[in-house]
Amino acid sequence: MAVPTDNGLAQRVRRLATGLGDAGQRLVTAESCTGGWIAKVCTDQPGSSAWFEEGLVTYSNAAKQARLAVPAETLARHGAVSAATAEAMARGAQAGIAGRVAVATTGVAGPGGGTADKPVGLVWFAWGLPEGQVVSEAVTFKGDRDAIRHQSVVHALDGLLMRFPTA
Repeated sequence: MAVPTDNGLAQRVRRLATGLGDAGQRLVTAESCTGGWIAKVCTDQPGSSAWFEEGLVTYSNAAKQARLAVPAETLARHGAVSAATAEAMARGAQAGIAGRVAVATTGVAGPGGGTADKPVGLVWFAWGLPEGQVVSEAVTFKGDRDAIRHQSVVHALDGLLMRFPTA
């Protein structure tokens, strides 16, 4: 997979901004392995305050529980890098506020921390849509930590553009 340039990220964000703005929706990010990079590229866009609500970096399990209400049982049973956790992160990001679209990321960016079941490069994504549906997907990326994180940002944005009907 060719890694898009920062200009490619900006183009994606401009399309997303138009779609969210036209629909009167606001985006919230719940990020672990991407460390706020999705929020950063979104807020690089002038006028992003019209469609970007907030970004949460919940790197530790304790932060996922405290900030996003990810159940301790989910983390214990499935681990931080799982569909269940990504989906709970997206739901938590949307909780209590109508008109929010969410994207959540949790994964193993490396260089260490991988296992046979959860190798370096594995990232779970979840997209919370306005009607309450949450869709998740796992992708295993190749490369070093920076490349894995960058590809994750691209995939998160592409997932929003694909799954959010007006974007």
